[in-house]
Amino acid sequence: MHLDFEEITKKYGNRLYAAAFNVCRQNQDAEDAVQDALIALYRSDAEYMSEEHMKAWLLRVTINNAKSIRRSFWNRNKTSYEEYMDSLTFEDESDKSLMDEVLRLPEKMRIVVHLHYYEGYRIEEIAQMLELSGNTVKTRLFNARKILKSRLEGWEDE
Repeated sequence: MHLDFEEITKKYGNRLYAAAFNVCRQNQDAEDAVQDALIALYRSDAEYMSEEHMKAWLLRVTINNAKSIRRSFWNRNKTSYEEYMDSLTFEDESDKSLMDEVLRLPEKMRIVVHLHYYEGYRIEEIAQMLELSGNTVKTRLFNARKILKSRLEGWEDE
């Protein structure tokens, strides 16, 4: 039986996703389970007796992948943002407010802020790590500071 992966993905992708989502209940985890199943099908050299046989195999592999993801270390040990923030200790309440605001920044800014202020890397080192220009890193830091300043107005007086 000839396998056209584009056709298979279009035809069964939503069904596979629904099955995985029913197990994982997480969008990204369900997508990962489906992707891994499709990769397994692509790599498989098995001969399927019929399209229905292949569909059943795909569903079984997708569900097993979803179960494995659900049982994984990361899923068993993940915590909510609120639980994580409550578990951290801060010398001052204003430090917690600042950390909370930094975590609300867009990812591109949050990463450079973390590397620069929390890890102590220089702009050139960050640029090299992230494969960006130094000016891009400076711009992201500038914009992040501007956002933080506007969100934390009046905070600097304390």
